[in-house]
Amino acid sequence: MRVLVVNAGSSSLKLSVVGPREEVLASESVPVRRGVWDRGAVRAVLEGFPAVEAVGHRVVHGGREFVSPVRLDARVVGRLRALGDLAPLHQPKSLAGIEAVEGVLPGLPAVACFDTAFHAGMPQEASTYAVPERWRREWGVRRFGFHGLSHAYAWRRAVEVAGGVRRVVTAHLGAGASLAAVLEGRGVDTTMGFTPLEGLVMATRSGSVDPGMVLWLHQHAGLAVEEIAEALEHESGVLALAGSADMREVLGRVDAEAVLAAGVYVHRLRAGVAAMAASLGGLDALVFTGGVGEGSALVRARVAEGLGFLGVEVDAGANEGVGVEGEVSAAGAAVRTLVVHAREDVEVARGVREVVGGG
Repeated sequence: MRVLVVNAGSSSLKLSVVGPREEVLASESVPVRRGVWDRGAVRAVLEGFPAVEAVGHRVVHGGREFVSPVRLDARVVGRLRALGDLAPLHQPKSLAGIEAVEGVLPGLPAVACFDTAFHAGMPQEASTYAVPERWRREWGVRRFGFHGLSHAYAWRRAVEVAGGVRRVVTAHLGAGASLAAVLEGRGVDTTMGFTPLEGLVMATRSGSVDPGMVLWLHQHAGLAVEEIAEALEHESGVLALAGSADMREVLGRVDAEAVLAAGVYVHRLRAGVAAMAASLGGLDALVFTGGVGEGSALVRARVAEGLGFLGVEVDAGANEGVGVEGEVSAAGAAVRTLVVHAREDVEVARGVREVVGGG
């Protein structure tokens, strides 16, 4: 079965056709204009693609209701729209992508695949916040986790490459960043929580901060809730510390601001990997994926330098020359360290086939 995979981002709508052997048969991005995708441009791209039998949409948030891929209909779309407040950067774009493609390819079976689903089976001790019972019961406050499609693929690929690894930490490092602790294919812990704002330092997102600080800024510094939310989502992270959200640029600089930004980024990342390893009771493999994870030998090396006590050690030559994908472990290292090319499209295509059948 050929599956059209739709990945709606902040600046483009990425469209790709994945064949039955997980090969990419076609791929193109449609740019955003004034916050929306031009339906004519979407139609032009799709008319040039090979024929497809189904459509799969990457959707960031499935809430408590959607814990596996689901066929899209009006009811499901309505429920997804209601989850928009939990992922305001991403959910509206996913819904816009669904609408844009449905307008060009009406009638094809369409399936939503969720970034939260991989983490839905986390143990309660990992998914539960220590907050009032009413919050958890009435409003569904819990740790959801995100980037699940990327984490799922990274784990599968790590098993293919390394074989026999049971306890794996996957590091999805891009503009957004998160870690997952994966035990024999099951997500048991992760760094993102109720929203994609919790956890690691990211390009423009703060990651975890003291909630008391947020309350203080509102109550004593007079900042409006909307102002705080905007700052934590769009004006924080590496951008706030170095004046740029581009990690390649920041890592290439030697000024004090860039050095601090890189230091904070790596410090949180090392601590997060160690915490995930604790959730697993040890570590067999550490996997880097995503734009920074795949592209920055320096980040991988600096993270590994602080994790020698876990058995992580990389070979400098392999780390510098790995290219798109491969193993960078030092000879004799207790933990396998891998670089995996992100393929969320493969996970989406698999989800589509689970729902509608086909090879």
